[in-house]
Amino acid sequence: MADARIQDYALIGDGRSAALVSNSGSIDWLCWPRFDSPALFSAVLDPDKGGCWRIAPTAAFRTQRAYAQDSNVLVTTFQTSAGSVRLTDLMPVFSEEDKQRTLVPEHEVLRLVEGIEGEVELEVQFQPRPDYGRRLLPLRRTKTLGIRLEDGPHLYTLRADTELQDDASDGVNRSSLSARFRMRAGERRHFSLTYDAGGPAVLPPLGSHSQDAVDRSNRWWSTWARRCAYEGPYREQVIRSVLALKLLSFAPSGAIIAAPTTSLPEKLGGDLNWDYRFCWVRDASLTVRALFDLGYQEEAEAFVSWLLMSTRLTRPQFAVLYDVYGDLPMDEEILPHLAGHRGSRPVRIRNAAAGQLQLDGYGEVIDAVVQMCRRGTKLDREMQTMLRQLGTYVCENWHRPDNGMWEPRGVPAHHVHSRVLCWTALDRLLELVRMGALTRVPEKMFAENCRNIRRDIEGRGWNPALRSYTDVLGGDLVDASLLLMSWYGFSKASDPRMQHTFARIRQRLEVAPGLYYRYEASRTDGEGAFGICGFWAVEFLARGGGSLDDARRCFEGLLGYGNDVGLFAEEIAVETGEALGNFPQAFTHVGLIGAALALEERRREEEATPSSKPHWGPAQQSELSP
Repeated sequence: MADARIQDYALIGDGRSAALVSNSGSIDWLCWPRFDSPALFSAVLDPDKGGCWRIAPTAAFRTQRAYAQDSNVLVTTFQTSAGSVRLTDLMPVFSEEDKQRTLVPEHEVLRLVEGIEGEVELEVQFQPRPDYGRRLLPLRRTKTLGIRLEDGPHLYTLRADTELQDDASDGVNRSSLSARFRMRAGERRHFSLTYDAGGPAVLPPLGSHSQDAVDRSNRWWSTWARRCAYEGPYREQVIRSVLALKLLSFAPSGAIIAAPTTSLPEKLGGDLNWDYRFCWVRDASLTVRALFDLGYQEEAEAFVSWLLMSTRLTRPQFAVLYDVYGDLPMDEEILPHLAGHRGSRPVRIRNAAAGQLQLDGYGEVIDAVVQMCRRGTKLDREMQTMLRQLGTYVCENWHRPDNGMWEPRGVPAHHVHSRVLCWTALDRLLELVRMGALTRVPEKMFAENCRNIRRDIEGRGWNPALRSYTDVLGGDLVDASLLLMSWYGFSKASDPRMQHTFARIRQRLEVAPGLYYRYEASRTDGEGAFGICGFWAVEFLARGGGSLDDARRCFEGLLGYGNDVGLFAEEIAVETGEALGNFPQAFTHVGLIGAALALEERRREEEATPSSKPHWGPAQQSELSP
């Protein structure tokens, strides 16, 4: 069978870890006990060495799949010439009340197979390969407690209500299992894989208990999804996006990771392969706004709390990224034994960008805090001290070159987007002062530096010959991140300079309706169009940069690049429309939510008062000189 493409996967999870399930019924990626733990299955990065857990018909089949309504429970239907079967995949989630009534595993993948019509032969292949396939360990069969894989303190237990045989193909190690069985209409089989470390294993019974776990999980997800405040025409896509963000949230800390995978390529066969299983400070403001505006205040505040907790040891300087507990990850490492996704090497774990300087993060974090304050949050003494320290750091460092939000591994430069976010940091701190939420600040210093940053951007960040803002000060290239200048309130979307900038971005970066490269070098680098950049363009249009009809056309064009279950990768291959980069990508789904919210806000404004001025962005706007 051909290697699965990135868009062939769906995601299941439980707020602690996640797994990729292909449209051929194979779990090809699973890290336990948390997102950035070493993988037990990593066939998505090497089908031969990575290991997988596959349940599928032995005969040729067609596949149809979807998530259960407003849920992250995945349902795949296999249709063969002899009949059809349904496979349900999930990591069970339970309410706190459910957990008090019964013992449940801390980590479990549950797979249920049900005969729908006719009679279908299926095969189960179980090939665990711990530590990204670097170890081949024997499986141990027990009489009553299933099949066990022991990897130091880590215990994996597979149980099923069908017989599983040792796979003789891997010799004396017996590190794989397989089975074939037939399913008739109405019959069911249940499979459970659990993980435990440092304590007794919890092994719930199969059968009716498994179905009960499915029902409880569906209720939990649908109850959570019903909290979504968006009621516009794209509710299905918005719900799926916020459910994806919930899958990428680490419940114990409130962190939201960029993606649950590593080294899925931005260019097939290339080396643009990075580990995204961490939390980027850069993503804060856009993510928090999306959660707040959808009504998920608890999740938004948890993410901001994680941000503030994570930066406590490095404050006032930020690291670019942190792990889910707010610690700095170890050094980046290459795994040379893995072939890479469809031959894309090297495979990397951890991310060297952690050591870069990215000045945009200061504006992101401060803006996220201000969004909470606008909704009534009071700042305690420690938080006020932190904000004063951050403001002082920005005043002392905004003039420095940095690596910018796209993290090129080259010489730092004076990125306009980073300058805009430094301006945002000081502008928002001054807003807090005006609100009475922040006291004892060097207000004169903050205001003076805020003005100086604006003059620097309007002077050196604007190219009169190009009639556009540029990617770096004094440059002649454009960058999609310039679209965010109006989002952060630096300039109105209708301002002539922003209109000219958008026209230049569209001319140089748009490769199909609504589909944008992130910067001009993407054309020669061979990477794909960047998903979130297209959604930024939609939001720019909707917030006064163009017509509502244009914004809608671009948005609906972009929706076509999601996969069959509504998930988006980081990038989109320009020639084929295939997904590229780590998957699913939180930032892309945040962009979708922001664009949908902006479209609905613009629609309501035009219907209510067609002649009124549109809402320009999340903050008070300032006029630019012409």
